[in-house]
Amino acid sequence: MQAFKTLLRVRHYEMDALGHVNNAVYQNYLEQVAIEHSEHLGFSFDVYRELGGVFVMRRVEIDYLSPAVAGDTLEVTTWVKEMRGSRAFRSYEIRKQNQDRLLVIAEAMWVWVEIKTMRPKPIPSKLSDGFLQKQPREASSC
Repeated sequence: MQAFKTLLRVRHYEMDALGHVNNAVYQNYLEQVAIEHSEHLGFSFDVYRELGGVFVMRRVEIDYLSPAVAGDTLEVTTWVKEMRGSRAFRSYEIRKQNQDRLLVIAEAMWVWVEIKTMRPKPIPSKLSDGFLQKQPREASSC
């Protein structure tokens, strides 16, 4: 599976008392890159509604390796490792733009739920085929 990358600029209001990106903000970054990846593949929220469901993050594990600060441009990368049943497993990496050193690594489990009931349902093949077979390119959203 190919990775999808986007750029996010760190904002001042995302800092904690130490002047670093607040740990909770990184989950927002993970959600944002997942949404952009989905949209890049043609799976907007309108398509999700047509399919009668939506992905929700059920579990996330984040390792904070090095801090980011306001003004940094971050390269946020994600890829879908596996989809089975109602679950999608994503990996993430965050680093400063044009740098190799990782700031964050993360793993998340997303669950496809029916909009009306908010109960898990099997991921439609249209989505699993698209996520697991297409080769996304880089995007930028600074």
